[in-house]
Amino acid sequence: MTCLEGSARNWKDAETSGGVPMPELVTRMQGDDDRANGPGRGTAVITRTKPKTKKPSLYRVLILNDDYTPMEFVVHVLERFFQKDREAATRIMLHVHNHGVGECGVYTYEVAETKVTQVMDFARQHQHPLQCVMEKK
Repeated sequence: MTCLEGSARNWKDAETSGGVPMPELVTRMQGDDDRANGPGRGTAVITRTKPKTKKPSLYRVLILNDDYTPMEFVVHVLERFFQKDREAATRIMLHVHNHGVGECGVYTYEVAETKVTQVMDFARQHQHPLQCVMEKK
């Protein structure tokens, strides 16, 4: 434990004289105060606490169906941004086409957000109205 010792008067004197106050530092070990009261009085209890970590929340990245984006473009997006093979990408694309929405993957918040942004930017660059969203799982 470190204590700063010095009187308020010394601080004022240092401030008014234009000097920088330099307080005296005194280091005290645990039990110093107890030893002054007598031997055997200084006891310490050490407890170990395990940090509680919790798994990050997961988010589903979804592609929404529209009447204008070509199916082949959706397959390309799934292959490029979600590392799906041709068969899995085609299966997801058909699910989107038939059900209106399809899951591309499940990620942590930051990764899901990045993937949504990448897909949306890529679709806009190619002038497609494809929508990609994320939702908490």
